Amino acid sequence: MRVILPPSESKSGGGDGAPLHLASLSFPAATETRRHLVDALVTLSADLDASRAALGLGATAIAEVDRNAELWTAPTRPALERYTGVLYDALDFSGMTKPTRTKALDRLMVGSALFGVLGAGDPIPAYRLSAGSKLPGEPSLTTTWKPVLADVFSGIDGFIVDLRSGAYQNLGKVDGAVTVTVMTEKPDGSRSVVSHFNKHYKGLVARDLVRTRRRVDDINTVAAVLADAGQRVELANPTTVVVLTV
Repeated sequence: MRVILPPSESKSGGGDGAPLHLASLSFPAATETRRHLVDALVTLSADLDASRAALGLGATAIAEVDRNAELWTAPTRPALERYTGVLYDALDFSGMTKPTRTKALDRLMVGSALFGVLGAGDPIPAYRLSAGSKLPGEPSLTTTWKPVLADVFSGIDGFIVDLRSGAYQNLGKVDGAVTVTVMTEKPDGSRSVVSHFNKHYKGLVARDLVRTRRRVDDINTVAAVLADAGQRVELANPTTVVVLTV
């Protein structure tokens, strides 16, 4: 089983790894696209106003542009330590035991607008680029990544749970992957899709799938693992698990 996490806009700074070396990243079929996009971001960073417009940044977000300017020279850290925020807090990689951390590095991947998809331990610098960003003179990131990720995902054997948001799924679909929808259930029985706590619950889903000792190779086992961990779940259709909150 492999689980694809969404990235986060917030990222930790610094790191003690060597500068970005694309050949060290997982899924080498994405290398040339990664190189092209890194070069494009570095070039774009020379124009502050253009960077703000392309990346959707506010007037005070100079540090984000500086990060992109230093993509080839900045220190790196593993992807699971680079991405931060609500989902990654719930996953709690740093709080896992050593054996569980080893399973996390083996089972987890991270979707990325810049790198396409990463192994959980891949060393990367901090950067700013979202799925909806539009780089000047470039096609959309969906157009850029879709054929590349189709090739990457077709080469991954086994069962996949895709926790990415819709924008990142659109960069490259995974045929047959199980997805997770988080919904809140009100006292009257009505339901609505959760927005605020969506990332938190998906982080818990990823954590539970990392911790389990079960062999997870179908949607029924995914639901069983989450139920065993105390989550309320239902199967919406053959490829969608619904996690219910109150």
